[in-house]
Parts: sequence; structure tokens; C-alpha cells
Amino acid sequence: MDIETVAKALKELGHPTRLAVYRQLVRAGSQGIAVGEVQQVLDIPGSTLSHHLKGLEAAGLISQRREGRTLFCVAQYKQLDSVIGFLKEQCCADEA
Repeated sequence: MDIETVAKALKELGHPTRLAVYRQLVRAGSQGIAVGEVQQVLDIPGSTLSHHLKGLEAAGLISQRREGRTLFCVAQYKQLDSVIGFLKEQCCADEA
């Protein structure tokens, strides 16, 4: 994973509201969670939530799918693992 992609993901996760949203999506598992449910749980206005979801999606951290009139968001665990792996790959490399 390149440093620009990691930086974008970390930038998106660096905002308290986006981090709270992302944690809800991670908690929901591989089936995701309806946007309305995230809005209720976190008590976030719809327009604000939509703005934050766009940022997370642009960073590849989430995907969205529509089922009828309901929009679901799903955490992209592979992308999360790649970001964490990037941070850990040089761990202790300079220790003697």
C-alpha cells in the first residue's frame, strides 16, 4: 500500500465523528448497517452523516449498497488491514 493511500485513510479516521461512524460499521460486521441506524445510534444529522460517509468511501474504508430504499454501509476490512499493516511493517526494524 502506498503512503498517499494510507495518509488519506488516516486523515479520514482522524476526525472524531468519522471515527465514531467507522467504529459502528466495523462493529456491524460483514453485512453492514443501515445508514438510518448509524444516524440514530450516533445521533448525527443526516446531511452531516452523508458528508462523513463520502469521505470514508473515498478513502476505500467503506462500501455502500442499496436494498430497496435502504442504504447500507459496510466496513472494508481488507483496506483497514492494509492500513494497519503499513503502520506495522517497519516495526522494530532499527533495533539491534
